[in-house]
Amino acid sequence: MTEVITLVIGFVKGFLSSSVFVLAVFIGFCVVVGFTKLKRTAGGRAPVVKSLDERLSRQPMTYLPPDAPRGPADPLEGFGTRRSGAT
Repeated sequence: MTEVITLVIGFVKGFLSSSVFVLAVFIGFCVVVGFTKLKRTAGGRAPVVKSLDERLSRQPMTYLPPDAPRGPADPLEGFGTRRSGAT
């Protein structure tokens, strides 16, 4: 019976240690890749390109401010106005 307990404890130790190792490698990879995405681009001349438009125009992306007016953008407008089976 003590051999079974020793085997179970050994399995749990091995499983937990390998799980922690894989999790640490995964989190480390995500952090490193995430930090490279935050690098400032120099209008498409940096090694990190955030969009194809930035690469082609050689201009950094300009984003709208949060208070910029926006027009109607309802992609489903007119969809479903005719109901099937209803008259």
